[in-house]
Amino acid sequence: MFNITDGRIYMNDDAGNMIAEVTFPNIDDNTIIIDHTFVDDSLRGQGIAAKLMLEVINYAKTHNKKIKASCSYAVKWFDKNKDEYKDIYVG
Repeated sequence: MFNITDGRIYMNDDAGNMIAEVTFPNIDDNTIIIDHTFVDDSLRGQGIAAKLMLEVINYAKTHNKKIKASCSYAVKWFDKNKDEYKDIYVG
């Protein structure tokens, strides 16, 4: 479903157009920052952005990273789920 690279998780449609994306560059050796989330209008309301957040969490855990967020969606998502992810989300 998702393509995962360092600093980016995304999904393309059948024509190769990017339809969902989250970017998370390293800010130091131990921390990434979610700075952008995008979901195409055609996918809104299907929980795709939340799935992107879970993919970033899996990526961070696999790579022993903590997560910060500057993207407004990610900040709100982690605020809503802070108890569950307090071990990995550092604000």
